[in-house]
Parts: sequence; structure tokens; C-alpha cells
Amino acid sequence: MKSDPSTNRDDAAGEPRSVPRHGGVVHTYQKYDPQRFPGPNIANQDLVSPAMNSLLAHGTLRQLTEEELARAVRLTPEQFRQLGPGLDQIQAQLEDFRRRILEKYETGTVQELARDAFHNAARKMVPPQKSRQAFDRAVREEQLYDLERVWYLAGNTAPEFTGRLPALMQHLGNKYEIDELASKYYFTGREPLTIEQALEIKEQLDKIEKLLEQLAEARETSQIAILDLEELGEFVPENQLQSLEEIQRTIENYVREMAERQGLEFDGKQFQLTPKAMRIFQNALLSRIFGELKESRTGRHDNNVMGEGAVELQRTKPWEFGDSITQMDIPQTMINAMVRQGTGGPLRLRGDDIEIHRTRNTPRCATSVIMDMSGSMRYEGLYINVKKMALALDGLVHGEYPGDFLGFIEMYTFARVRRRSEIATLMPRPVTLYDPVVRLSVDMGREDVSEHMVHQHFTNMQHALRLARQQLAGTPTPNRQIFLITDGLPTAHFEEQKLYLIYPPHQVTESATMREAMLCQREGITINLFLIQSYNQTEADIRFAYRVAEMTGGRVIFTSGNDLDRFVIWDYLQGKKEIIR
Repeated sequence: MKSDPSTNRDDAAGEPRSVPRHGGVVHTYQKYDPQRFPGPNIANQDLVSPAMNSLLAHGTLRQLTEEELARAVRLTPEQFRQLGPGLDQIQAQLEDFRRRILEKYETGTVQELARDAFHNAARKMVPPQKSRQAFDRAVREEQLYDLERVWYLAGNTAPEFTGRLPALMQHLGNKYEIDELASKYYFTGREPLTIEQALEIKEQLDKIEKLLEQLAEARETSQIAILDLEELGEFVPENQLQSLEEIQRTIENYVREMAERQGLEFDGKQFQLTPKAMRIFQNALLSRIFGELKESRTGRHDNNVMGEGAVELQRTKPWEFGDSITQMDIPQTMINAMVRQGTGGPLRLRGDDIEIHRTRNTPRCATSVIMDMSGSMRYEGLYINVKKMALALDGLVHGEYPGDFLGFIEMYTFARVRRRSEIATLMPRPVTLYDPVVRLSVDMGREDVSEHMVHQHFTNMQHALRLARQQLAGTPTPNRQIFLITDGLPTAHFEEQKLYLIYPPHQVTESATMREAMLCQREGITINLFLIQSYNQTEADIRFAYRVAEMTGGRVIFTSGNDLDRFVIWDYLQGKKEIIR
């Protein structure tokens, strides 16, 4: 290994020069100089997104292991070139090991041995009369699946035959393995193999192929954590394996450090998300969304509505009766008084001396987001996109428009108001009823009936719109809207205390939902409906969406699941622009 210029050297007098060393102990144990091995770029390593994606997909972080998070760390090409043992050297050793095996053995002999072992064992077996024809065909055609069918067909009528049949299937399985070995690898040697040796050689060659693929992937993705060091230890010297283990431990330490910086706390078993991690993920979502919206120039829009408001402008005007003096421009007011009165005597203000700053009115907007978590949202991961949209919108409102109100409602057979901290853990309701036609009613007013006793996977837009209307009723702004994200028609509704579950969707449920939409319209609430494409969407879904939106002066936006967050953010910003201007 080349020495580093910063290391200590003896001068001409024999006395060592005092040069500071950083990480010398690490150098001793890790076989490389840490001054020449730059650490991963922590600022550019995103560990929150893998954790959040796991949380959104599973509703919990139990599915995310420390090894999976380590795969998010990517080394730079410079770091890869400076790895102690060198991945190129390891790859050359594996390829040399494989070459020596292929140049030593031949497979023609062992293929004949495997075939003879199978057919000799088959000739010694006496199948029952009802299974003889099927057994002979299976042996002749060498079909493992047909032998399994013979085993089931014979049943308990011939215990000796069925007891020996698994051993025969093992012989055939060995023949399959050896035939695959001969076809997959090109052997050029002359030394014959036994069946046991051939199976062992195949296992070794398959491991080498797997490790070579891991090395190629590690080189392409700059991820050393994907290497299986336990299997690699069978083919490389121990000192090289120890060096790789040290490098992997170093990367794991970086992962722990970056996870802590980005708001991920590891309790020894799983990672826990903190509010800091949630903010980082929301900012990442908004960065991606606004990157795609760059050409439309959305964002903070200028306001040309002048009037009394909370935002003070640089421009001023003379005070008029009714203007508040809280925005008085004190320096200019004093100058006006001195120009009028002069410098002699005490300064006295008059009404025409007063200058006040012009102000801008900042309208507030109240939005309620209805998130469909019915059974159909589990297909193609639609629910994940809905939750990403909600988190992105929450980050936008709290970061850019803190005066706005934003509420969230989960929609399934019922509807529930959800806190922002609960969004990531929401999951679509599992389907528990598979009948093609459903006509059920439940009296929810009965004391012996609870929500958990009812099938959860239906879609109750009526209840969700009612909760959204009640949620927006107390907001002190005339600019109120509902974002309804769904993939189809409603399949549940209330009539007084009675809950109706109807599938396929029925006109009765649609009418109940439309009545609730009409109440929203009377209270000045706009409904914007985002219709996500799904496999079972029909023209009826589209017509219903248009009727709901047109009744309240809203819009219908058709989107695929991947584009949902971008369209919702765009619509929210367009709404802000229309309110301000």
C-alpha cells in the first residue's frame, strides 16, 4: 500500500517529526488509510425515503431492517477504487476458481449415471394395477409432476409402492440437476464425476455466479452492503474477507450516524421515525413535485389585492379616516411634520402629516382532504400514492401557508377524522366479503352493534363528505374546499342510524351522496374530485364524479396513482392563485 504524505517520518537527525494523524488506529485495523478513503457524502444520502416508503407500504416500520437501510448508502467511484482488497481482484479469483472447475471435469458420464440410476430404481418398483399405466408413462417421459400424481392416485392401497416412490422422485430430481449443470456450464475437462460430486460442483458454481452478479451490482450501484460475505468466504482468502467486513462495518457506522442526523432512531430492533424525519420526507416530496411543475411557475403568487391586512408593503399613502395607525410609517411621518412646522419648538403632529404603509390582504383557505382507504385501494399500491399526496400537501401548507386550515378524513365503510401524524400508518381495509352481489343493512343505533362487526372495505362518500362539511363549518374563511381522492363509485351510505352496504353500486347510494354534496354547495364548499385510474373503473364512475364536482363548482381531475401528489399540489396552488387575484 502506498504511504500517505501526511504520515510521520524520521528526519535527518533521527527524530520523528510531529505531524498530526487522524484515524491512525482505524488504519491499523482496517488495512487502509482513512485519510485516503473519503466518507460517504452524508448530505446527499437519503435514508428517510426508504424508511418512509416501508412505513407507507406496510403501515409500520417492522418490515425495515438495518441491512435494508444500509443498501441506501452509495459510495462514490473514488471510494470504490480505494477499497482495501479491491473488488476486481475478488472477481478475478472467483472467475479463476470457476475456470479451473470447468477445465477439470466432464459431464457426459455423470449424465448417463443419473439416467441409469433413475430407470434402474423404476424397474424394481411394482405399481398397483390402477396406477401402472400412469407410472409407466411418467417413467418413460421422465416427468416429476406425473410421478407426484401417481403417488396421490395410489393412496393407501399400496403402502410399499408409495413408500419407495419418494426415493424414485429423488433420483429423477438428481437427473434434472445434473442435466441443468451440463447445459448451463461449458465443461472442457476429462475427469468424470460421480452423482454426489456433480451435485456439489453445481452448488459451488451457482454460488460463484450469484457472487459475480452481486459484485457487478455493487460496482454498478456503488453498494457494497449487498455482498454476501458468508458465501464469499468460501472462495477468497481470509485476510481479504476480513478487510471487506471492516469496510462494511464502517459503512454501517455511517448509516447509523446518517440515520440519527435525519431523524431515524434505532432502538435495537427497528427504526423509529421522528418529526424531523417526517419534515425531511415532506421536503423531498415537494422538491420532486415542484421540479416537475417548474415550467408552470407555481409557488408563492404575488397579490394585487390592496386593503387592510397582515402583510405590510413598502409603499405608503397619506392617512385617511378609518385607516389603522398600526401600519404608520413613523420616520416619514416625522419628516412631514418637520417640513411643515420647521425645527423650532416642540414637534406637533397633525392628521395630514401621518403616512401609513399600504397592506396586503392574505386570504385564508380551508381544505379537507378525503382519503379513500376502501378495499379496492390496495390494488397496485394506490393507497401509498394517496398517503404520499397527503404528506406532501401537509408539508406545503404548514411550510408556505401556515394560516390555512388543512384537515384529513379517512374514508372506508365509515369515515374518521385523522390527525396528520396518523396518515403514514393508514392502510386499506381488507376485503372480507366476496359475494358478487351484496345487499346488507345494519342498524348502527343498536347498543350491541359496533363498527368492528361490520365489513370495512366499502366506500362511504356520504359519511366522509358530512364529516368534511362539519370540519370546515367552523373555519373563519369563505374559501373552503374538499379534495376527494377515490377510484370509483360509493358503495355505502347512511339513512338515519341505518347503514347500507350495496355492491355493485346502486342509485340509492349515489342519491344519498349527492344530497350530501348539495349541502356542501349550500354552505359554499367546493368539491374537487381526483379520480384515480383503476382496473375496474367504468363510465358510470366518471359520470358520477362530474355530477358531484359540477354541483359544487369544482373540478374532476383524472390521474394515475404516481401523478396524484403532483396534481393535488398543482390544484391547491392554482386555488390559492385564484383566491389572491
